[in-house]
Amino acid sequence: MIGGIFEISSTTILPDLSFKSKPDQWRCEGFDVSVFQTAQTMAFAIEEINKDPTLLPNLTLGYRLYDNCVKLPLALRAATTLIGGMEDVIIDYDCEGLPPVVAIVGDPVSTHSIAISRILGLFGMPLVSFYATCSCLSNKQEFPSFFRTIPSDAFQVKVIVEIIKHYGWTWVGIIASEDDYGQYAVRTFNEEVTKYACVAFSETIPKVKQKNKVSQIINTIKQSTAKVIVVFSSGVDLNALFDEVVSQNITGRQWIGSEAWSTGSILINKEKIGSFAGTLGIAIRRGEIPELQNFLLKVCPDFDPKNSLSVQFWESTFDCKFQGNMQEQNSSTWSDVKACTGFEDLPSKSTGYSDVSQLRDSYNVYKAVYALAHALHSLVSCETGKGPFENHNCANVRNIQPWQLLHYLKKVNFTNHLGERIAFDENGDVLGIYDIINWQQGDDGIVTIKNVGVFDKSAVASQELYLDEKEIFWNFEPRKVPESVCSKSCEPGTRKATRKGQPVCCFDCIPCADGEISSDIDSIECLPCQPEFWSNHGRNQCIMKEIEFLSYEDSMGLTLTTTALTGVCLSLAILTVFIHYRHTPVVKANNSELSFLLLASLTLCFFCALCFIGQPTNLSCMLRHVMFGISFVLCISCILVKTIVVIMAFKAKLPGNNLMKWFGVPQQRGTVFFFTLIQSVICIVWLSTAPPVPNKNTKIQSVKIIFECDVGSLTGFSCLLGYIGFLAGISFILAFLARNLPDSFNEAKFITFSMLIFCAVWITFIPAYISSPGKYTVAVEIFAILASSFGVLFAIFLPKCYIILIKPEKNNKKALMGKPATKK
Repeated sequence: MIGGIFEISSTTILPDLSFKSKPDQWRCEGFDVSVFQTAQTMAFAIEEINKDPTLLPNLTLGYRLYDNCVKLPLALRAATTLIGGMEDVIIDYDCEGLPPVVAIVGDPVSTHSIAISRILGLFGMPLVSFYATCSCLSNKQEFPSFFRTIPSDAFQVKVIVEIIKHYGWTWVGIIASEDDYGQYAVRTFNEEVTKYACVAFSETIPKVKQKNKVSQIINTIKQSTAKVIVVFSSGVDLNALFDEVVSQNITGRQWIGSEAWSTGSILINKEKIGSFAGTLGIAIRRGEIPELQNFLLKVCPDFDPKNSLSVQFWESTFDCKFQGNMQEQNSSTWSDVKACTGFEDLPSKSTGYSDVSQLRDSYNVYKAVYALAHALHSLVSCETGKGPFENHNCANVRNIQPWQLLHYLKKVNFTNHLGERIAFDENGDVLGIYDIINWQQGDDGIVTIKNVGVFDKSAVASQELYLDEKEIFWNFEPRKVPESVCSKSCEPGTRKATRKGQPVCCFDCIPCADGEISSDIDSIECLPCQPEFWSNHGRNQCIMKEIEFLSYEDSMGLTLTTTALTGVCLSLAILTVFIHYRHTPVVKANNSELSFLLLASLTLCFFCALCFIGQPTNLSCMLRHVMFGISFVLCISCILVKTIVVIMAFKAKLPGNNLMKWFGVPQQRGTVFFFTLIQSVICIVWLSTAPPVPNKNTKIQSVKIIFECDVGSLTGFSCLLGYIGFLAGISFILAFLARNLPDSFNEAKFITFSMLIFCAVWITFIPAYISSPGKYTVAVEIFAILASSFGVLFAIFLPKCYIILIKPEKNNKKALMGKPATKK
């Protein structure tokens, strides 16, 4: 005999517990004809096995079926009745012979199975559940005799998490029933989902209907921004919440159902359930059982008092009462009750009982019965002396004990008629496979269930989940996959910044700072670009920085080039004028040789400005500073010598002074050469130790590379500038002291003015040079060179050119000596 416990009735009527009399038995109501199909499937499977000549040929199986009425006390009572027998008086105290049952199929409720397994485990009696999914039941130390033909919640949770991961939902809500099934599922789900998503809320459905608790859950659903809600509950426990969601027309939610309710007729057969259209559910693997429908339609009412299920089925199906049951009704309502005849046409009645298109629970019952049958077959096929028990004994067929069957059940491994392999792992769990179903709403508003995918644990890792995207119905406008995120993904160019006090799925997207990028979606940090690169406008790619230098092509470079060439032309033009008028008094009086050398040095000064324009190279960097240093020292040396000559020329007019013979032309040339030689030595030492080199400066400006000439040795560069300043300062002092010498043509005044301009330019050059960015630094340096050169050129030579070219009448000795012209 094999026992069976099923969840056929949905409600119970409690007996009177006033303790004034012996309480009556609990009464069950709400007979579910579709669930009765699962019980009938067990009966069908046993009859099919009894007819099979190859499976258990010498044994006949029987069965006893009980209804647990969805209540734990009744489930425990059914289990103890099955293992203890139906007798009121115990006669066989030795407990010999066959036990009342050798195994039990059921209970479908996890909480019931936990309680029943604790009892059956003491006797080693197998309990094979077709619907209890709590992962806690996989613990063989606590539940050594428990098996199941449905995957555990741990596997179910994995499937749901994979679906959530597949669609990128990172913000989900959880609702679970207040029992072991729901709470264990929530705990496992929280452990798994945190790797990919965050839980927006977690609510519990009470076992006893509480309106205020249901209202609280409804408010949580409305207020939450989570669009995806996962529900671990049975259809019975979800009923009240289901009705409230439908009545308040809460839409815009993607429901994900556990296998306990996703295919349940309690919910799917209700009217106006559009709020739940589009639900994705995890469903037990659907199977086909040939000839089952014919067997189901052959059932007829049996008035055996020990078999009340068939009568309850008949009355529920045809909404009538048999005369014997009518006596229990109030006499005032007899006229309203239809009488059953027992000959009603069952095949013409379309109910969930006769529908075999969605055999899921029933298919699991079918597999459970066959698993027990194969275990029994292995037990009775044991060869004498090769048994697995003490002294290699086999089990006694006439005295089979449940613990012996348990041994063989652990090793069951066969393939059924659908090609599905039936075997249990070390935890008593069947090989994991689930159908993915979808509640699809037609144009007429009717919701139907359709298979849209499968999750097969035995498949290749990347191909475990298969979803037929074209067949899925989404209850959103437009009919596309909904989005459920606390915060949308951060695009490349931004980084995630978590919000204080909120889950990691809630964050803000902060743009990367200048010079930093993020090239991936949802980057945690921005990466800095290499020194020669900079972030683009979108902050998602490092691009080469713009290389900046003062070129001949840009407007500033072109202007400075034109100005420098103008200075060259003016210098050469004045030199030409002075050479042409070299015999005139103005030229002779101002030391023509030094004037020619000064004009030549000024020409070089203007030319050296051109070396600062254009892309820096090793040659141009060295040439620009060498030309700058030598040409300016040559220029200042000439001015200094001219100043000394002016002073000596004045002193030579005094009686007894003969200084000019000690500072003649050779001494003047030697002085200029000596001063210039010192600068040349400074340049040679500088270039030999640490010469100027081209340098790409990435520190001055973040978005550009300043291509400039690094001075190399700062000491060398300082000596070069300091020496020029030293000579300029001496020239300025001497010229300033000699500015008021009593001479009609004192050149010292013009030298003083030129040195004043020179010094003013280079003093203001220092702060301007330091504060100018990029190529403007070079432009400031060029401007200082040109300004000081033009200042010297105009201050010293413009008055002379004016006399030579505009006022030639003053270009004579008398005019220079200050004598008035003779009137004719």
